[in-house]
Amino acid sequence: MKIRVIDEEEKLIRQPYLLRLGGWTIEQYLREAPEDLIWEFVRGEVIMHSPATAEHQRLVKFLVRLLDGYCEIKGCGEVLTGPAAVRILPDVIREPDIFVIAKEDVPRAKGVPLDVLPVLVVEVVSPSTRTLDLREKAEDYALSGIPEYWAVDMEQKALFLHRLKGKKYEVKKVERGRVKSSAIPGFFIEVDWLFSEPLPPADKCLQMILRGEL
Repeated sequence: MKIRVIDEEEKLIRQPYLLRLGGWTIEQYLREAPEDLIWEFVRGEVIMHSPATAEHQRLVKFLVRLLDGYCEIKGCGEVLTGPAAVRILPDVIREPDIFVIAKEDVPRAKGVPLDVLPVLVVEVVSPSTRTLDLREKAEDYALSGIPEYWAVDMEQKALFLHRLKGKKYEVKKVERGRVKSSAIPGFFIEVDWLFSEPLPPADKCLQMILRGEL
């Protein structure tokens, strides 16, 4: 399926947007949703995301290099990125920016959608997705039992750390200092790294993380 988002004058909309289309079935979503764009299915509704900004992509790439490098060296799971459809609830399929699958679940992570729950999800928040990322997705991730969720807010320059307590997340807004993962033992991030311009070299940061575990 090809979608063009235009305004009343039939001009292509280039600023960030978030579109919701109702009346879909999960079968239709799996059959028609494009593989190269972020489309999510939530309780009969398709949520379409606008293309990511360069700043968003750079931050995702930086985080992927840290997480993927760490998990590969330590053998503690597999790191995947969107658009990759993950069924987190029977009627909810999300496409996180970044997610980590536990080592023991990797053999089952096949096909579309993936029917394995991540141990860690990371979303990079933009103005058009703030409510979606900080409320709706957080509620669904908690309901599904995902133990840890990081929402990195580029505008507020803060990392919203979500840790599962019972059936809900405890949320902490972190604007500076070190955030340690409870889902991936030994992994941490310095919040200042995330909002530096330019971003620091990922290889040097990864070496700091690896040394910090010793």
